Amino acid sequence: MEQKREQWTSKFTFILASAGAAIGLGAIWKFPYVAGMSGGGAFFLFFVIFTLLIGLPMLITEYIIGRGTGKEAVSAYKKIAPNSFWIWIGRLGVLGCFLLLTFYSVVGGWVLIYSAMSVTGNIISSGTDYGALFGQVTGDASITLLGLAIFTILNVIVIALGVKNGIERANKFMMPLLFIFFIILVARALTLDGAMEGVAFFLKPDFSSITGESLLYALGQSFFSLAVGFSCMVTYSSYLEKDINLTSSAGAVVSMNLFVSLLAGLAVFPVVFAFGLEPTEGPPLLFIVLPEAFAQLPFGSMFLAAFLLLFLFAIFTSSFSLYEIIVAAFTASGRYSRKAVSWVLGLILFIVAIPAALSSSSLEHIIIFDKSIFDATDYLVSNIMLPLGSLLIAIFIIHKVDKTFVRGEYAIGGNANLYAVWRMLMTWFVPAIIVLVFLNTLGIIG
Repeated sequence: MEQKREQWTSKFTFILASAGAAIGLGAIWKFPYVAGMSGGGAFFLFFVIFTLLIGLPMLITEYIIGRGTGKEAVSAYKKIAPNSFWIWIGRLGVLGCFLLLTFYSVVGGWVLIYSAMSVTGNIISSGTDYGALFGQVTGDASITLLGLAIFTILNVIVIALGVKNGIERANKFMMPLLFIFFIILVARALTLDGAMEGVAFFLKPDFSSITGESLLYALGQSFFSLAVGFSCMVTYSSYLEKDINLTSSAGAVVSMNLFVSLLAGLAVFPVVFAFGLEPTEGPPLLFIVLPEAFAQLPFGSMFLAAFLLLFLFAIFTSSFSLYEIIVAAFTASGRYSRKAVSWVLGLILFIVAIPAALSSSSLEHIIIFDKSIFDATDYLVSNIMLPLGSLLIAIFIIHKVDKTFVRGEYAIGGNANLYAVWRMLMTWFVPAIIVLVFLNTLGIIG
């Protein structure tokens, strides 16, 4: 027997939870280092364009499917297109979120360890080699696995409590603190000597640095940072009341996400350039370059601790959505309890994440297409599975879902004047851009 479904208590808490799902590793960790390696301002410009013209329509699409059916990701596609191939979009989402969590949780563990070290004053000190410190943390199997275990357990506790008592309550606490910490850090970063050079790098486009791979990263970042493509938002919106305006909700989430991405760039690049450091450091940027920069500031330990805590809050609010799509899929029938599924999922995820956790230590010799286990999983999820999922969802909403149903859900709580624009983007622009970037990446077109 199917269990009675929970509901978000208000539109505000839904937007907060959706924004929390979107604002995580994508906006705060991946965005600065990918932007740093992909040209700065030009990358940011394409990221904004992709977010508005592809990410936003995709977010609205997932909201329509989820709220319209009142079902989690797998059941939603099954309800609209029973006994068909399309159910695999939901299953792809569940698998994608699972794989994403296998490396997401590893980074979450790193941040937990760094946060604890920072609060106790064990990161910033005279003569510290921050590259060696990062290598020591990620290269020590026991430390990495401890962080992974704690991060997994904390997620499971929140998810087991449910939508209202777990996810919603945690987001109402963490999201406001995230913005407060961010604004404080940006204000400090912009007052540094030489900060404007970092601002120029981040906001002034240099199109000569853009390549097909950069465009793919910008496209993948727009999906990753909005949590679309894996039907996470199908599940989240299925807990939404029928009178909520989906387009305004999606617009609010996208605006918050772009604002946080802007804040992330303004918090990181001015500090990096002010101290003559390299913005192209890659994934270790936040763990090596920023501690080195904060070490040169008055009260540097305090600012680093604040940054790591906001990073930690963002990771948690985002990982909740990844867990939820999986848990919701396995509890939809009512055969299994949320608590049992949450703990079993946590145990399985911990085990499967071990190879990624050890890819900088005992398993560093394992290379997949010139990438470590961690990086290969990240590339597969962010640059292949997410765009593929989005392409399939775009095809599904236009060619499989009844137009009357779609238009009705789009118009609830607001006007339908932009419906034709949204439908045009989902029919032609979204799938075309995804396919073109893929072909460019494969070298089929230049």
